Amino acid sequence: MRATYRVLAFVIAALVAVQAAAIGYAVFEQLHWVGEGGTLDAASLESGEAAGMGAMIFHAINGATFLLVSLALLVVSFFAKIPKGVRWAVIVLLCTIVQIALGTLSRFLSEIGAIHGAWALVLFGVAVMAAMRTRQPAVVEEPAPEVKAQVA
Repeated sequence: MRATYRVLAFVIAALVAVQAAAIGYAVFEQLHWVGEGGTLDAASLESGEAAGMGAMIFHAINGATFLLVSLALLVVSFFAKIPKGVRWAVIVLLCTIVQIALGTLSRFLSEIGAIHGAWALVLFGVAVMAAMRTRQPAVVEEPAPEVKAQVA
């Protein structure tokens, strides 16, 4: 279970990198498209004609994957016997929920998009920290040795 916990935490970190790559590709593809004479407006976005739309859609849909993997990490954390593993899994889940909320809210106020991008770095760091918890040995309780009474 420790290995599963570690893999799930690193998967979350990897998903952050994939998300960053997808949105970066989408933005720069659109800039290139506009530079070549394309028009970026509501009609081109809605019709899917605008360049980079596939990457934007992937970025949005892939966000749901984070929630599933974060929930799986939390479930596994109860069985992995990692010191403070449950705590870190909860932190990852909370950071994931905040990230999804920021992404959703940024559609209403674009400035929140900057926080959404920065928060992705927080989520990445927290996921790596959770994965690193597996390096610490599990707490094992050993019975205290019996003390024999000395007869004087």
